[in-house]
Amino acid sequence: MYDFIALGCGLVGKFVVTKLTDMGYKVHVVDLKIPDKIKANNSISYHEGDVFRIVEDLPESKLILNLLPGSIGEMVRPTLISKSIDVIDLAFTESEPTIHNQLAVNNDCRLIWDVGIAPGLSNMLIKKEYTKDSKIMEVTIKVGGNPAQPDGEWSYMAPFSPTDVIEEYTRPARIIENGELKIVDALTDLHQITVNNYGKMEAFLTDGLRSLLDSKMATNMREYTVRWPGHIQKWLATKDSVSDDELIEAWKFDQTVDEFTWMEIRITYHDYQVVWEVSDIGKDGASSMARTTGLVTLACAVELLTSYGSGFAKFKAGVLAPEDLPIDSIERVVKFMISEGVTITRTITE
Repeated sequence: MYDFIALGCGLVGKFVVTKLTDMGYKVHVVDLKIPDKIKANNSISYHEGDVFRIVEDLPESKLILNLLPGSIGEMVRPTLISKSIDVIDLAFTESEPTIHNQLAVNNDCRLIWDVGIAPGLSNMLIKKEYTKDSKIMEVTIKVGGNPAQPDGEWSYMAPFSPTDVIEEYTRPARIIENGELKIVDALTDLHQITVNNYGKMEAFLTDGLRSLLDSKMATNMREYTVRWPGHIQKWLATKDSVSDDELIEAWKFDQTVDEFTWMEIRITYHDYQVVWEVSDIGKDGASSMARTTGLVTLACAVELLTSYGSGFAKFKAGVLAPEDLPIDSIERVVKFMISEGVTITRTITE
């Protein structure tokens, strides 16, 4: 029996499965095309081919990692849940996996979704503050993975599926305003910000709150994507003339280019603010976004796997959001990321 079966082996998937084997776990990888470096890893077995044909006949495992691109990741969810196997799910899809909650309950299994940096770690850090003081007035999340310097063109490389980035730019953004759900156009509220160590960048609204929309942890909540100045203006000027294939090529990730991931979560109370800042520049050949996303995925997977001896007391059956994790699990996720070299700081201002 394998500890994990990983569906998908892209930039984040490669990092996750390699790290799991470094930690001593047995991993089986399934993807249409698997990188040679993964094939050469003696601690990894693999099955290369169409995931939809393979998923019906997967080898036995304790837990499945859904690391597939969004639309494909959603299509396999019902099959995975029907197998009564627990799932750690990173597939960023427009249709949220909560639609499968009853199926998961009926099959006595768990699917923990959006286990990346944002959504994911962002939800957990907000939950930490909410547990200390529930009277949150406003939450603002700003996050992005970008080249270390603008290049005069797109000034961007897609650290995960470029098609998911395109969906992010076109899908209306849901925010919480005065306790009510409000839908606004994506890319609105464009404004300049200052990012530590990098200077002036721009932030714009995108649909990243997801499960936080139903969390009732704050009266006002927004999430912004962060890019270099000029990037989103170029997108708006060319989106009707440039094809998805052209964008995928233009945004292709280049491992020779220095890059970074940065997130700020500003949590406002009546008389003080808490600011969490998360940053990374990559390490040991892994990109910053692969690390900041993949380490959350990996930590959640290990939390669920190691809970098996406790009768699942901490993880009820159903579809669970990151903020649904027990607070001690959230604490261990944060400590694990810091131990792996991700910079995470918390400051309070009166």
